[in-house]
Amino acid sequence: MHPNPTFRNEDRTLHEALIEEIGFGMVFAQTSDGPRVAHTPLLSTGDGAVQFHIARGNALTRYLTGQEALIVVNGPDAYVSPRWYADQRQVPTWNYVALELQGPVRRMAPEGLTGLLDALAARHESRIEGEPWTRAKTDPATYDKLLGAIVGFEMEVRAWRPTFKLSQNKPAEDRAQVAAALEAHGSPSLATLMRSLAP
Repeated sequence: MHPNPTFRNEDRTLHEALIEEIGFGMVFAQTSDGPRVAHTPLLSTGDGAVQFHIARGNALTRYLTGQEALIVVNGPDAYVSPRWYADQRQVPTWNYVALELQGPVRRMAPEGLTGLLDALAARHESRIEGEPWTRAKTDPATYDKLLGAIVGFEMEVRAWRPTFKLSQNKPAEDRAQVAAALEAHGSPSLATLMRSLAP
């Protein structure tokens, strides 16, 4: 989390929406072999927990149960040029959105993992045109074999640490110019957030 409180945001609904929209993150934990990370799809339960799954062979799998872990969700980000400020005698920076979640992790039962996978598929299939894929279209033996290759986990989120660095520390004129420049240079999502969230 960025140390400047100007870049904090306490809107839990927005944090949940970020998890929903991005749908992917990194899980970090300390192990006896040193710190490790896994990249994984994420699903918020809406009641303070986040579910995910990782490969059974991943170095984190055998350590996560009962461990305190950190999940990071990265939102849109982009370079900000000093050329976009009224006073250009400044330095380059980076605008970005990130959410850190911390809490204890428990291993899910097989039926919980199946529910997680069904929910993830349903959510992402709904974003694609055409008839959605469901596990009913997969041979049960093949599905069970693949299911055995992953492990489901759930984090009870006890700390939400968001950073929404959107030029809030700059004058309104500069923020407007930066948003317009970001939109013109391929970062419309960040520009939209700047316009809707920055003061």
